[in-house]
Amino acid sequence: MFDLQGYGPLLIKGTLLTIQLGLASLVFGLIFGLLGALAKLSGVWILEKIANAYTTVIRGIPELLMVFFIYFGGSLILAAVLKQFGYTGRIDISQFWAGVAALSIMFGAYATEVFRMAIQDIPKGQWESAQSIGMTPFQTFRRIILPQMWMVALPGLGNLTLVLLKDTALVSLIGLKDLMYYAGRAGQTTQQPFTFLLAAAVIYLALTSIITLVMTWFESRANPAARYAKQLRKLGVKS
Repeated sequence: MFDLQGYGPLLIKGTLLTIQLGLASLVFGLIFGLLGALAKLSGVWILEKIANAYTTVIRGIPELLMVFFIYFGGSLILAAVLKQFGYTGRIDISQFWAGVAALSIMFGAYATEVFRMAIQDIPKGQWESAQSIGMTPFQTFRRIILPQMWMVALPGLGNLTLVLLKDTALVSLIGLKDLMYYAGRAGQTTQQPFTFLLAAAVIYLALTSIITLVMTWFESRANPAARYAKQLRKLGVKS
């Protein structure tokens, strides 16, 4: 279908790096989002203010600007801090980890609201019931609230994950050799940019399709009632 003129292995290499970048950003982003949601619902004034400032500021900044800020500004900030301890050498930040930091911070800001609404969707009576039988707040959250929270939050997190995957393309602008980096360089070298951009688009589409299938499976596993109803429909039984 595509004449990649020998650049196929590089596109595969870039795709693998894109997947690694997306997975690392997803893990850290989920952690940021969960911590942010718990801070907003903690009832502690200072934690609520910090979480509100985090989501308000980060969601108001373009993703590309965040990538540039972390990569270029991060080295300056780190150099200024280390200078106070007598270190005056050059500070270089990894393009990969700068991308992970930027994408996970952005993902976490949106995931905070998804988790917050999911937790608030759970009746408060469940907290009270757990407390009445002697459960600690941590035990209540881990055993009762967390499993239900995932069930409610999964659709929103699935959409955010799709956006995250597409946002990984921004990191190519700071020199990370991901899928978009190799597609752009191959297009410039062969003077056939459309061919390689189209190839990249097909790969991104395949990855997003896989993510959609995985998230659908997770949603089915997290919701036994929906899975049971689906099985009944397959058998021709009206639920």
